[in-house]
Amino acid sequence: MNKPSQTFDLIVVGGGAAGFFGAIVAAETNPTLKILILEKTPKLLSKVKVSGGGRCNVTHNCFEPTPLSKHYPRGQKELKEVFRAFQAVDMVTWLAAKGVSLKVEEDGRMFPTTNDSQTIIDCFLNEANRLKIQVFTNEGVEEVIHTNHFIVKSSNDKTFQTKKLLVAMGGHNQPRAYEWIEKLGHKITMLIPSLFTFNDSQKKFTDLMGISVPNAKIKIAGTKFFEVGPLLITHWGLSGPAVIKLSAWAAEYLHQINYQFTCLVSWIGDVNEDDLRQKLKSHQEARGKQSVLKNPLFELPQRLWTRLCQLAEIEETKIWAELPTKNLNKLIEFLIRCPFNIKGKTTFKEEFVTCGGVDLKEIDHSTMQSKKVENLFFAGEVLNIDGETGGFNFQAAWTTAWVAAKYIAKPN
Repeated sequence: MNKPSQTFDLIVVGGGAAGFFGAIVAAETNPTLKILILEKTPKLLSKVKVSGGGRCNVTHNCFEPTPLSKHYPRGQKELKEVFRAFQAVDMVTWLAAKGVSLKVEEDGRMFPTTNDSQTIIDCFLNEANRLKIQVFTNEGVEEVIHTNHFIVKSSNDKTFQTKKLLVAMGGHNQPRAYEWIEKLGHKITMLIPSLFTFNDSQKKFTDLMGISVPNAKIKIAGTKFFEVGPLLITHWGLSGPAVIKLSAWAAEYLHQINYQFTCLVSWIGDVNEDDLRQKLKSHQEARGKQSVLKNPLFELPQRLWTRLCQLAEIEETKIWAELPTKNLNKLIEFLIRCPFNIKGKTTFKEEFVTCGGVDLKEIDHSTMQSKKVENLFFAGEVLNIDGETGGFNFQAAWTTAWVAAKYIAKPN
């Protein structure tokens, strides 16, 4: 191996959210540190750029560690403790001190008031520059050798030496990306996608694409997995926050069954069938002369209501008073258990998240240091941590990077 071209106190692998934040916090805490960020692609903070449709969903307006931790299918127990050190409100405060203010949207997501992810990117780049953090792009890590320090070999056949190494390279769907970490003695749990939409094999609702309901319940048939929230019909199937959230919690199960399953949709939320039947019978009595098809109930869009009535085989001219029981029963079924045969998935926008990564059992969560290799630290999605959509994955990145950086920056 070539002689190291440069020596550092800390090398950060990954020029994304966790990598930049970790480097900045370490440099702020201990300005004497010589720090280098290695990014394998030409672009820095690329996931920050595309997050939230280009607005950057920085975090979520959940300012208590325990409730915040409940938004993570993987890493919940560990994050509950780590959030006590640095949580969402701390990130809001940190950004405010840099002149970046955030706003809260109705669903709890937090964005910069500029509605532009470049605001966050500029903040990080400016801080890195101010703190004299070196950044090399197009420098992927190929190999790391550990003795009493780390020798890092890059994809350009350069070598660097460092006392401490922070791995914050994000999530990847290819096991090869983690090979050099495995060679250091760490276990990588199975890498599978999280946060995706469902492809409807029958495409029976695709002509209604763009229609959404604010409070649907979607359940994976034969399991305990379900979510309640906004649901969107797309040209390929089902999307929206309820579906994306469900995909995260059921990620491992859905991978096992090769993304072929039946999901049942209640277009009107988590409603008791007997209560629904009673409401419809009351409506029959009170509005018996009304057309069934032309008067949607439960504030459902007309086109969606018409489709559900058609599936229930309700004739176009039928009024409520003349609706046969068999058609009423079918309508109830399609209102609260509308079946979709799902075959396959589609990545949600560009916000691919990996379920899997460095095994959390091998990490000291009070410092984010490896239990196997001294002075080796991990932060962000490279760990087997992933959250629901809504700013939770970024918050896990900020938190784990902050905890690692604070320990790294302690004088030896």
